[in-house]
Amino acid sequence: MSTLTSTPPSAAVAALPTAATPAISAPCRADVVVDNKITIPGWINTLEEYRRWAESDDYPQIGWVSYLNGVIWVDPNMEEFLSHNRVKQAYNTMFGMLLMRQASGCFVPDRMLLVNVAANLSTEPDGLFYLWSTMQTGRLRLVPGQKSGYIQLEGIPDTVLEILSDGSEKKDFVQLRNLYWKAQIPEYWLVDARGDTPRFDILRHTPEGYQETPPQDSWVRSEILGHSLRIERSLDPLGLAQFVVQVKP
Repeated sequence: MSTLTSTPPSAAVAALPTAATPAISAPCRADVVVDNKITIPGWINTLEEYRRWAESDDYPQIGWVSYLNGVIWVDPNMEEFLSHNRVKQAYNTMFGMLLMRQASGCFVPDRMLLVNVAANLSTEPDGLFYLWSTMQTGRLRLVPGQKSGYIQLEGIPDTVLEILSDGSEKKDFVQLRNLYWKAQIPEYWLVDARGDTPRFDILRHTPEGYQETPPQDSWVRSEILGHSLRIERSLDPLGLAQFVVQVKP
């Protein structure tokens, strides 16, 4: 069996701004251990240092860690199945089906590191979407890993998705809303499915901040996709909540 390896165009690739053996600044605090699961090294003081840590073998493989304009945010908890994991699956499915019919760009599921230097931000959204033109023009770039492949996206995607959990309300509602706006991301999709009626907001970037898109009969318009969407909750054969994201022109 042979393997073909494609090389992205140069506009779509950015170099990781580190040397092979980077100098580490003097610690300004002790290491921080969260729930005996995640250790935050004391030498991480900047976004660049956080990105080097994210490339290392010491970076946590469990929980959620973000660098939010000088604040290291940590959630060591596992993902909740009904109000988070199943909601994320619904958006993954919607994008997969939509892009098979309309191949306008690429949807990136969670666990991919998004970096925006202007906003001093490094985080792993629940999902993001970029148009092909966004990558082709260099607004968003793949960053080669120090070992192999690509594990970071740097720049401005067209859409980011965050699904609220009990431990992420302040991060999603306040910190990321501010930082995604500073990063000039055109649409911020925010979903809260913890109650009986799920809520789905599309926040549009304006010079004054993000503005909610007014729904029309529960449908919310995405100018990036050129479609209106809504999320619906029902029960599966076991009586557990399940979700579907509907799309119309």
